[in-house]
Amino acid sequence: MSDPYSVLGVSKTATDKEIRSAYRKLAKQYHPDHNPDDKKAEERFKSIGQAYNIVGDKEKRAKFDRGEIDADGQERGPFGGGFGGGYGPGGPRPGGQGFQGGFNQEDLGSFFSDMFSGGFSGDFQPGGSGGRRASKGSDRRFAVTISFQQAVLGTSLDLTLGEGGHTEVRIPPGVEDGQTLRVRGKGAPGRPGMDGQPGVAGDALLTISVTPDSRYVREGRNLRMTQNLDLKTAVLGGKIAVPTPKGDVSVKIPKHSDSGKVLRLAGRGIGGDKKHPAGDLLVTLQVHIGTVSPELEAFFSQQES
Repeated sequence: MSDPYSVLGVSKTATDKEIRSAYRKLAKQYHPDHNPDDKKAEERFKSIGQAYNIVGDKEKRAKFDRGEIDADGQERGPFGGGFGGGYGPGGPRPGGQGFQGGFNQEDLGSFFSDMFSGGFSGDFQPGGSGGRRASKGSDRRFAVTISFQQAVLGTSLDLTLGEGGHTEVRIPPGVEDGQTLRVRGKGAPGRPGMDGQPGVAGDALLTISVTPDSRYVREGRNLRMTQNLDLKTAVLGGKIAVPTPKGDVSVKIPKHSDSGKVLRLAGRGIGGDKKHPAGDLLVTLQVHIGTVSPELEAFFSQQES
C-alpha cells in the first residue's frame, strides 16, 4: 500500500485530530453506500481504512514512523527490510546495498535457520524446533453512520465485517459522533504457524458518525429541546404532546407558563445501560401566539380603552 499519510492527504506532522478529520471526510466520500458498483471507489475506501488503521493508532503510527512496520502493518525484518545499509551476512559491505528489499521476516528466519540450525528470534522458535509461530491478524477500520435516535437509545446493526460475513453489532446507548467501537475477531485473519496452530483474527474498529437531529441538543447524558406553546395553554395550563426519542409523551403545562420555562422529563434523554442511568430531556417552553381569534383581539382592545 502507498504511504498512509499520502493516502489520507495529511503531513507526517499532522495531529491526531487532523488525521481523524481527514479519515472521516474521505471515508464518507468513498463509502460504498455512496458509490454503488464503483470498484475504484471501493478500493479507495479500503486503502483509506488501512491507512487510518496505521496512523490513526498512536502505537502503530509510532512504529511506522520508526520504520518498525510497513504501510500494511507488517513488521519489517530486523535489518530494516533485507540486508540494507550495505550489510550482508558476512558483515559490512562498503558502498553496497546488500540484499536490498530482497527478504521479508519469514525469509530471514528460514535463512538463519538453515545456516545456524535455528536460533532466530521474533516469529520463529529458537533451536529449530517449530518454525514460524502463529500471529494475530491486523485490525480493520470501518465507517458506520447511524441516526441521532439510534445513538441516544442504542441499536443493533447487521454489518459485513471480516471474513465471516454478516455480524450483528450492538451499538450502546450514548455513543458519540466520531467514537470508535471495537468488535473482537472481525479484522484481518491471523497467520497460522508452521505447526498448524491458527492465528487469532484482528479486530474491527468501527468509527461512528451520528446524523444530527434539529430538535435536540446533547449535553452529556441529557438532551435539550424547545417546545412551542400556544397562548391559551400558557395562560390556563393544560396538556400537550412533546416528541422524545422514545416517542411522544403527554406533558402537563402549569398555569401562567412563560417563554423560557424549563420542564424536566426524567429518563427521556440518553438511554441507560449497566454503567449509566438514563438521562433526562430538558424542554424549554416557547410561547407561540399562532392565529389570533377575533374574540382575543377584541378582549385586548377592550383592555386598552
